[in-house]
Amino acid sequence: MSDTNGPNCLQSCKPFLALAHKSEEPSLDEQIARRPKLELVRESGPAYAFRPKPSPLRCGWRALSVFSGSGGFDLGFLQEGVFSQQAIDIDTAACETYSRNLSDVARVADLTSFVPSATTSDVLLAGAPCQGFSTVGKRLLDDPRNALLMRVADIAIANATRVLVVENVPAALSGQHRHLWVALEDRLRLAGYNVRRILLEGDKCGLAQRRKRLFLVCWKGSDCINLNVKNNGSISLRQALGGLASPSESELAWPNPVGKDAKIIKHIKPGQKLSNVRLSRSSVSTWDIPEVFGLVSEAEKEILVAVARLRRRERVRAYGDGDPVSIDRISQFLNRGVTRDVRRLVKRGFLREVEGKFELTQTYNGRYRRLSWDDVSPTVDTRFGRVDLFVHPQEDRGFTVREAARIQGFPDDFVFEGKSKEAFTQIGNAVPPPMAATLATFVREAILKS
Repeated sequence: MSDTNGPNCLQSCKPFLALAHKSEEPSLDEQIARRPKLELVRESGPAYAFRPKPSPLRCGWRALSVFSGSGGFDLGFLQEGVFSQQAIDIDTAACETYSRNLSDVARVADLTSFVPSATTSDVLLAGAPCQGFSTVGKRLLDDPRNALLMRVADIAIANATRVLVVENVPAALSGQHRHLWVALEDRLRLAGYNVRRILLEGDKCGLAQRRKRLFLVCWKGSDCINLNVKNNGSISLRQALGGLASPSESELAWPNPVGKDAKIIKHIKPGQKLSNVRLSRSSVSTWDIPEVFGLVSEAEKEILVAVARLRRRERVRAYGDGDPVSIDRISQFLNRGVTRDVRRLVKRGFLREVEGKFELTQTYNGRYRRLSWDDVSPTVDTRFGRVDLFVHPQEDRGFTVREAARIQGFPDDFVFEGKSKEAFTQIGNAVPPPMAATLATFVREAILKS
């Protein structure tokens, strides 16, 4: 009989021990090799992805474009017969992208001190900066970029432009920021313009994107105009990305395979996000990812769920997403003592104490949002390339520049200049061309042809 504890047994087990160790800690190259390869989406893709750029010679109207960015606004109008003969923006990379894809008319200039002259233009397109108005940012009332909204009126009046189209986020009409938008409207009315607001939604403009944008359409002449803009419906994310070639490894935004992001993403299913403050099927809580945030007992999990529910149900303050909850209220809600567990959760970083009450430490609402093939995307913003914010529906990675451009409605032959971060900024700041084209059709038929 052999000695099962002897050296022969240890020698024979070495290969298996090595394999076990290897499976626990694979190298980076091995983990990359194990990544599942994305199957090509079989749909041919949306029509806008392959739509050829029309010739300016066939356009019946001319435009001046300010805050033009990479040219999404202008491309949509060009497709409907309005050619931009000048385009001005302060972003050098965006101007280079514009010149490469549309026409060599883009100029880098600071519109706070420069009023362009284009008296032969029929239309003024103005994608005024939205960062000071957007709910994604800090919404500072004194953000210097907010003043550029009124600068649009200066340019329109100086050039006696017949039609003015201004774009911004719907939040420009909310809170104290509203007076800035209303002041723009009042000034344009005094200058003889008819002024109308139009709210467009991406999923009604042929996009696979849940994106709302506010447009101010102003014109001189008859006020008898029907403001009904055509609804072009939506497409799914699967249709939007249909037919795209598999991206190269250099284009892909994989998280560190042994880092926090990769571990979290594996728990997020299509249509879900990491969130402690929205308890639903579409949310995954930090306490359900123990390998990243730590183990909790069932009793502790009950407390965390109670705080998540009570903090938004019993509001005290007029601001913030929720309010801290007292130990007595948690105990009453669960019908048991909770002091010891609450203190333990504070020590381990799941809860924090706020003036004698307790609040979730990590809210994470909206992080690690994995998109779904059969739904539309949330708004494509300048951060769309971040894997800790937006996750591919099938692969455990972020989106590529080309994928973001497709979702935003750019054709496949539209190339973005600059590094990846600059490209995502240009894409996120752009007016989606199909949305711009929807509005351009209305402007052409209802105003320019009248």
